[in-house]
Amino acid sequence: MLRRLRENGPVVLVPLAWSFATAAHLELLATRTVLIAHLVMDAIIATFTVLSWREMSDGILLEWRRVLVAGLGLTLVGTVALFATPPVERFLTVTVVGWMLVPAAGLVATGQRLDRRPRAYSLGGALSAVGAVVYVGGVFWTLSALVLAGLTMANVGQTAGIVAAVYDY
Repeated sequence: MLRRLRENGPVVLVPLAWSFATAAHLELLATRTVLIAHLVMDAIIATFTVLSWREMSDGILLEWRRVLVAGLGLTLVGTVALFATPPVERFLTVTVVGWMLVPAAGLVATGQRLDRRPRAYSLGGALSAVGAVVYVGGVFWTLSALVLAGLTMANVGQTAGIVAAVYDY
């Protein structure tokens, strides 16, 4: 059962995480709630990485192990930023943009290496990367519409990639 959860869980967790991030940006969640979510994500990512370490030792899975390690670091940065009063917005922005770009690189690499549904990975990665640019523009110019558009692009792009991965494997 644990193996099935590790194989199929990301198809739920990826869009859930981005939807949660969007709700936080819309200020629908208390800072404490977002902090607790970060702590849960820290635990899930660390556990998943440790349990999958050996299986992810070569090929494209090694690329995704690197994504998980970098992602854990990014999530920890966000967790630390949320412990501060008030939260350190720049570090939270780094966390969000990092989580847009690091998986985008993994998706593009996957699309270049696999024959099955390479466009789902490549386009998903490109959409996530463009989402990062749009998001940064929204943060820089304080335009919430751009921030939300960037979050949505990352959500759609990364969800497309993880759905393809779960379907194919």
